[in-house]
Amino acid sequence: MTTTRRNILAAGLGGAMAALLPLQSVGAQTTGVQAAPARRTIPSSGDTIAAVGLGTWITFNVGDDPVLRDECMEVMAAFFAAGGQMIDSSPMYGSAQAVVGDGLTRLGRPEALFSADKVWISDGDAGPAQIEQSRQLWGVPAFDLVQVHNLLAWREHLATLGDMKADGRLRYLGITTSEGRRHDLFEDVMRRQPLDFVQLSYTIVDREAEERLLPMAMDRGIAVIVNRPFRQGALTRQLEGEPLPGWAAEIGATTWAQAILKFILSHPAVTTVIPATTRVDHVRENLAASTGPMPDAALRARMAADVAAL
Repeated sequence: MTTTRRNILAAGLGGAMAALLPLQSVGAQTTGVQAAPARRTIPSSGDTIAAVGLGTWITFNVGDDPVLRDECMEVMAAFFAAGGQMIDSSPMYGSAQAVVGDGLTRLGRPEALFSADKVWISDGDAGPAQIEQSRQLWGVPAFDLVQVHNLLAWREHLATLGDMKADGRLRYLGITTSEGRRHDLFEDVMRRQPLDFVQLSYTIVDREAEERLLPMAMDRGIAVIVNRPFRQGALTRQLEGEPLPGWAAEIGATTWAQAILKFILSHPAVTTVIPATTRVDHVRENLAASTGPMPDAALRARMAADVAAL
């Protein structure tokens, strides 16, 4: 009988403890530990953050299922053990916030956590109550970052977040978009509002953000979080079975996922990318992608062309 990860999780939490031990490098090497992830500077503060974070959309929406909650907790344990910091969630993500909070409690609330959540409600007056409910679900004293999800009621919510930041109840504020939507409005808000972060979709095959949003972020000193780097897994599934091109070895990418992440992280505007996963090995693989050589402009163009041709 094949032993599955969920079979193991159902039997106990030993794997979570194992995940806190020193990590072997990607490629199943038998010596050495995985290098710490690269860090990027947050322009508005000068602080640094690990270049690969953890998304929770869909993957952490597991309700009260104890086995699946154990799985999410193991993913978080491996994430922190490998040097991860930013976990991103939203009230839009079903039970994800509660699952994150449960995992953080069981892991002793790791000090490395950079908590990133969102406000997502059409009534601007209801924003503070939703943010407080989210904070309680996470079980954190305060969020590091709260973002206006998909620009819903953005004027009212940015005013709320600005007040929270001024009062010391929030470190950073920002806005998000997904799947390439509302870029014109997004650009206008970036131009006119004092933002610390923007979150947007950007992949090796979805490059619209390169035209205006990423250059504007650099010009205005706004940190960039990239969501959906694998198109919710569709991109990596499409490339599965295709041999890695020769250029992968030049940048130390041993998988397509690492090649895609390195392409994203090699753009100078990108601060953090937040792939979502249910697998510990993928967490380690993703964090390792931030280390080692990155493609230059010429190789980036070659990579994009090669992937587009597949």
